Amino acid sequence: MAQKGEFELIREFFRRPVADAGVRLGIGDDAALLALPVGEELVVTTDTLVAGRHFPDSAAPFDIGWKALAVNLSDLAAMGAQARWVTLALTLPDSDETFLREFARGFFALAEREGVSLVGGDTTRGPLSITVTALGCVPAGLALRRDGARAGDDLYVSGCVGDAGLGLRLELGQWLDELAPLARDTALQRLHRPEPRLALGLALRGMASACLDVSDGLAQDLGHLLAASDVGAELELSALPRSAALADIDSAFADILALTSGDDYELLFTASPEARKAIAALPLACARIGRVTAQAGLRFLRAGVPVEMPVAGFTHF
Repeated sequence: MAQKGEFELIREFFRRPVADAGVRLGIGDDAALLALPVGEELVVTTDTLVAGRHFPDSAAPFDIGWKALAVNLSDLAAMGAQARWVTLALTLPDSDETFLREFARGFFALAEREGVSLVGGDTTRGPLSITVTALGCVPAGLALRRDGARAGDDLYVSGCVGDAGLGLRLELGQWLDELAPLARDTALQRLHRPEPRLALGLALRGMASACLDVSDGLAQDLGHLLAASDVGAELELSALPRSAALADIDSAFADILALTSGDDYELLFTASPEARKAIAALPLACARIGRVTAQAGLRFLRAGVPVEMPVAGFTHF
């Protein structure tokens, strides 16, 4: 049977009805035409996922589709943006319809849940890689940024951290100790199907002084926020939020996972102490893990006592 061509694949797997009135022209022309709401700014982010680098070759196509979109929506969440539109560029070794069907199913499962429309993209042949550009809107002047943290602010992280790092080690066969089935499932779910914290990003508008998402490890990403804001921080290790998946792991190793694991996609943010009551009332739990200091650098504490931590996050090179 002859393989289907590029445009046939697009029509079959990726062209969907678009209900968003902001899409003046979507898939099928040379470019999309999008109408930005009055008084709002456009937020744009792009990420590329490469087979064997950002996901294992054995990853399920559904999960690849989900994750390719989720990591971009997470960037919009970190900016406090309302996710609206995405483009998708696929480089494929061949036109494997089984792969494409499941990839599209995972991609659109998340897109439809979050009200995001696919408005364009490209397909080409080569080693498997996926590039998504996500676009969102935020009222002018209300975008969350990395450079607003001030000395005296509290430091928070949403959800739990470290699970995705454990999941990666399970995938790579580097974790040989016995784990309860539920703990294994939790870690692998967090690795393959991260949850973009879009609702939290919206709730933090006007509340967080600085924000980013944890994609390359909490310690490394926190360093970016501190550098952008020209401040330092003290981080209390005992306050790091961990799921039951890490409960039975040696505490020292659990600390390393929580600080260095990429792919958590939680929101790491700062806020004035006056916001503590409002943050405690948020639907998604956010743990207060430290405070911002005028002294530069990141210092680690355990029960208030300074400790040294050998931490480094993910890097591409």
